[in-house]
Amino acid sequence: MSTENEGAAVPPAPSAPPVPVDAPAAPASQERPAPEGDAAPTAPLPPVPDSTPASSDGATPPYAAPAASNGAQPPAPQGSAPDASWPPPPPPGTSPYADSGAAAGGAGAGAGSGWGATYQQPAPKSGRGRGGLLAAVLIAALVAGGLGGGLGYTLAKNDDTTSSTTVSASDSGGSFKRDPGTVAGVAAKALPSTVTIQAEGSSGEGGTGTGFVFDAEGHILTNNHVVADAVDGGKLTATFPNGKKYDAEVVGHAQGYDVAVIKLKNAPSGLKPLTLGDSDKVAVGDSTIAIGAPFGLSNTVTTGIISAKNRPVASSDGTGSNASYMSALQTDASINPGNSGGPLLDAQGNVIGINSAIQSAANGLGGTSQSGSIGLGFAIPINQAKYVAQQLIKNGEPVYAKIGASVSTEDTSDGAKIVDQGTSSADPVEPGGPADKAGLKPGDVITKLDDRVIDSGPTLIGEIWTHQPGDKVTITYERDGKSHTVELTLGSRTGDS
Repeated sequence: MSTENEGAAVPPAPSAPPVPVDAPAAPASQERPAPEGDAAPTAPLPPVPDSTPASSDGATPPYAAPAASNGAQPPAPQGSAPDASWPPPPPPGTSPYADSGAAAGGAGAGAGSGWGATYQQPAPKSGRGRGGLLAAVLIAALVAGGLGGGLGYTLAKNDDTTSSTTVSASDSGGSFKRDPGTVAGVAAKALPSTVTIQAEGSSGEGGTGTGFVFDAEGHILTNNHVVADAVDGGKLTATFPNGKKYDAEVVGHAQGYDVAVIKLKNAPSGLKPLTLGDSDKVAVGDSTIAIGAPFGLSNTVTTGIISAKNRPVASSDGTGSNASYMSALQTDASINPGNSGGPLLDAQGNVIGINSAIQSAANGLGGTSQSGSIGLGFAIPINQAKYVAQQLIKNGEPVYAKIGASVSTEDTSDGAKIVDQGTSSADPVEPGGPADKAGLKPGDVITKLDDRVIDSGPTLIGEIWTHQPGDKVTITYERDGKSHTVELTLGSRTGDS
């Protein structure tokens, strides 16, 4: 689709001041008899100021000799004093140039001699002096005319293939050097290291997502839900912005974290991994740049800010059976289906998160709806994703931190309650696990993990998974209306099962 700018055409600038259509008529008292003989009538020239002032209505005042009412021109003076009736007096109460004060600026202007001063008739001069002034004015006019004619001749001579002397503007605006810190600079550097991922299952189902180069060996970091269809015997391809497409395979995937690593087959040399930032140091209000393939539109760049941190998000893979939990970075950068797995960058081009989920106005987080961005996007913090990716490359399986207790995943605002009965006949509190050693029991409600407020089970899970096994954390919980605080060391669990 093309667009046009509409509006009135701008006329070309004139090469000389405009000539008034009607010169002001002289009053009847100024009528002069027609000259006798063959002498050509000559109009006296009024004094010429240093620069041409604008009239009160913004137009340039005409400086032409007034024509007599009978159409004849007044005779040229023959050495006599100039006619005191010229120029005609201004209208009563009106300054000649709409300024009753003295002229401002202008070197050498004395009092009363500026453009803003009331006109004073000069003292009579001899005819010789008048002729000198006239000669000077004529010489100046000739010089100006010569410059204009010479310029026109030069332009015509330089373009002798056409009769036009119009000067055309250059078609090129010159080269642009964009600073690396601008959005254009960041995008130009990051785009070559992003890929559009096509995942297809064995039965033909699939979709489009995004990923980015994690290392020079050809590992690509993305979301689990982007590649889930191709995990068991499916087909996976990754296409770079330059159009080069590579087959790929899944190295490892973590459904709970919603992180996956794929590897390019026959990876090219010279791959440039994106620089990873520190998501713990991100502040609300920081600029963000998201890259992805929204609705299949590859290599799309959008911008925004960090709207919030540590936002508890639970999303599904579309089936409703497998949920992912994250303590996410929230951004208003436009994120849509297809952006999943793409990098969320800071203003310096460092990856601070993986774009993973959006808030849908109709169906909430996750789901199969193709709802678009409403300014609520969520990204997995890169510090967490980096740890998960390293585990997947090393072991092929994810490693999760845990407290060793089952909590309710229902939406509440009171905290994360340890259930009375564990899933699949498992104990609600794992015997000998971290929670058991810390004295936690079924029915306890966890309200804080370190200094982070816990309002539900998904919030607790997402917050625990920002840590690594072996980390020491402080748990605040309530039992029988009383608050208690304990310290425990997080355990570990390998795999999604």
